Amino acid sequence: MNFCDYFYKKYEMKNLLMITIFTLGTNMLMAQADSTKPVFARYPLPQFSILLPDSINYFSKFDLPKGEATIIILFSPDCEHCQHETELILKNIDKFKGTHIVMTTTLPFEKMKEFYNKYNLKDYPAITVGRDTKHFFGGYFSPAIHSVPFIAIYDKNETFKKVFDGGQKIEVLLDALN
Repeated sequence: MNFCDYFYKKYEMKNLLMITIFTLGTNMLMAQADSTKPVFARYPLPQFSILLPDSINYFSKFDLPKGEATIIILFSPDCEHCQHETELILKNIDKFKGTHIVMTTTLPFEKMKEFYNKYNLKDYPAITVGRDTKHFFGGYFSPAIHSVPFIAIYDKNETFKKVFDGGQKIEVLLDALN
């Protein structure tokens, strides 16, 4: 065996060893993450921005009251189930103390504004309604979202708690908050 063959085999063994160590290390790190959970279930409430009914200002995660739970509701202004869920929440709004509700839609601004006015949502400081102009939430909560209303619940520390695909009884929402 000449020097070149010896050097080549030694170099090849070092590369093989490095690749093996790298592969094993990567596999061990990847095994730590729970990849069976969707992204929204693994991380705290994300940064978002929705256009408010005044058509000028935006509401973001940083505008949420500190130390309160958050309910994100994706809705369609024309959806009967969304209207019913809104009516249930408004009838029981006193039970949602310490919770801020963010209602958002991707449908045209005028539809959102009609919904906002129909339910006099300006009279409820714990409810913020806006248009998701960037279509952020639909992508973020995919693949869990199949229908509206779609409801995501976060605790006061912005930690994900639960999602509901479709309308829910008030008791179910309150239970998920606790």
